[in-house]
Amino acid sequence: MFDKNKRKVVSFDSVNLSLSGMRYSIEYEIIRLEADAELTIYDIRYLTGGGTERVPEKTVQYPAGNVIEMLNECGVMKWDGFHGKHPRNVRDGEMFSFTAVVNGGEKIRADGSENFPENYHKLNSMFRELLETGDETQNGREDK
Repeated sequence: MFDKNKRKVVSFDSVNLSLSGMRYSIEYEIIRLEADAELTIYDIRYLTGGGTERVPEKTVQYPAGNVIEMLNECGVMKWDGFHGKHPRNVRDGEMFSFTAVVNGGEKIRADGSENFPENYHKLNSMFRELLETGDETQNGREDK
């Protein structure tokens, strides 16, 4: 059996991080496109009749190798199975759900409510930075 604390991400198919608070719900999704990866941020909108709508806000491309480095820097392999219960006497906060398919089909799952795995905030910041600095795309093609 492998020690998940020492294992690394060597490849990925998809990464998904959903965040929600009192007045927002967003989702980051990274999918592998051969040598590159495509990161999209979605605004999750609540529909009047019930249900939700996933509206893409921005999509960028970034080298897949850089995404792998980022996932390893944040230690996401250790996150698998994390369930952060909401702290007692905390009235508000952010909820998250993280899923990733890595290393040829291995699934990583984590979730929590105002209780996060180590380096969660770092990964969240890295996603925002990628969106600010990456090459924006339209329907999977770079804007020219």
